Amino acid sequence: MHRSQRPGGRTARTRATVLQAVVAELAEYGYAGTSVERVAQRAGIAKTTIYRRWGGLDGLLADLVAEYAAQEIPVPDEGDLDRDLRAVARMVVAGIADPAIRTAFGSMLAAAVQDPAAREVMSRFLGGRVARMAVIIDRAVERGELPPDTDAAEVLRTLAVMIYGRLFFAGEPPEPPLADAAAATIAAAARAGAMRLVPGPGAVR
Repeated sequence: MHRSQRPGGRTARTRATVLQAVVAELAEYGYAGTSVERVAQRAGIAKTTIYRRWGGLDGLLADLVAEYAAQEIPVPDEGDLDRDLRAVARMVVAGIADPAIRTAFGSMLAAAVQDPAAREVMSRFLGGRVARMAVIIDRAVERGELPPDTDAAEVLRTLAVMIYGRLFFAGEPPEPPLADAAAATIAAAARAGAMRLVPGPGAVR
């Protein structure tokens, strides 16, 4: 993984080693087959250390996704919606271009369909990324490119879902053309008013 900068020392090195072991375990066995025992073996530490620090597999997975989410991702400001969304989409695709990371991420997505713990982890991850990038939609609204009641979160969530769907379900390669096509589709839909805020009960539009 490309890890974000964190304090050094043995504790940080142990954490990095354990999270790398989690990625390798997920890539080989998937979410359902991943075990704390094998993660400990891969990392060369006692499994009691994992239970003491992370509490178990769910804690490991939550920390893994938190580490991935903590990576510094620049918020694009290219001057128009199309280029901004294309930049975001390309960053999403590039972030899971590594086969091991992509396999691990895919196993978590698959597990999230039925497993509440996995779903919570992935929801927090996506929510954090959406919140960080929402400003690009706000800027597009200010420039008059999008309807004033455009739902920024919906635009970005739909972009992510389209990318992940094409990567993990359609099996398309993680390359720029996939990102560009997804960004163009979402930009067109948002401009057409398909992603407006849903009014609350009794609201008049």
